Amino acid sequence: MTDQPRILLIGSSGQVGWELRRTLAGLGIVIASSLEGKHGSRIDLMDTQALAQLINETQPDAVVNAAAYTAVDKAENDRNTAQRINADAVGELGKLLAERNTPIIHYSTDFVFSGNINRPYTENDAPNPLNVYGATKLNGELALLNSGANALIFRTSWVYGRYGANFLLTMLRLFRERDELRVVNDQIGAPTWSRMLAEITALVLYRVLRGELNLEQIGGIYHLSGAGEVSWYGFARAILEMSGLETNLIAIPSSDYPTPAQRPRYSVLDNRKFQETFGLMIPDWQLSLAQCLEQ
Repeated sequence: MTDQPRILLIGSSGQVGWELRRTLAGLGIVIASSLEGKHGSRIDLMDTQALAQLINETQPDAVVNAAAYTAVDKAENDRNTAQRINADAVGELGKLLAERNTPIIHYSTDFVFSGNINRPYTENDAPNPLNVYGATKLNGELALLNSGANALIFRTSWVYGRYGANFLLTMLRLFRERDELRVVNDQIGAPTWSRMLAEITALVLYRVLRGELNLEQIGGIYHLSGAGEVSWYGFARAILEMSGLETNLIAIPSSDYPTPAQRPRYSVLDNRKFQETFGLMIPDWQLSLAQCLEQ
């Protein structure tokens, strides 16, 4: 590895990728690539040869893959595209990196779980996704683990931030547009600030690049989401109160807001394995939200 490690960031135009471009810049040379070609070169993950060409041309010392098909409802009728981006391409990428002994950090989701338990999910709990998005993300996890690559897979949840399309930005817009808003109150999860996720990723990758972490020993799946738990209604209420805006919020059951894709009722992730392995604490979701809104 050179004095300036080369870090290939795939998915640089998403809300996590947008933050990663900043947090990874202090570690080395960031080579940004995205599905849309924004904030970096364009990569077509539908093209098997494109991945091999990207790796050959960039010769990275590490890869962070933040690219994903995240349109949960749309995926119900677009399984092939979701499977290609979330799973097949991830497995192919893993095989290419395994040949070069290049480490990779990849993100997955709480939607790999069914939500039928009443305690935070650990990495030892059996996945059972309810929708196509969760199924393809689970397939991606398995493909990467089976590729032989030195990989860290960070499962996260309810990602939001000041960039991209997410619940926070949608709520802030609707608070300004409507006098009344109905929000689901029977789905429980943990909001995760995209900047916090990117900053913690950079801290871990720094240690990987320095040779302080042996991914052959500690590689695998880790849960990394905001600490605590809340419903979508509770999350919306917190956004409303912290933003100083005004509207009438009404709590409703999921049955009053049907969607094409079924969501887990409870999908809180247990972060203890991550914190014990890497010695990093995960902030409570309310603290992260407050810091995000201060921006």
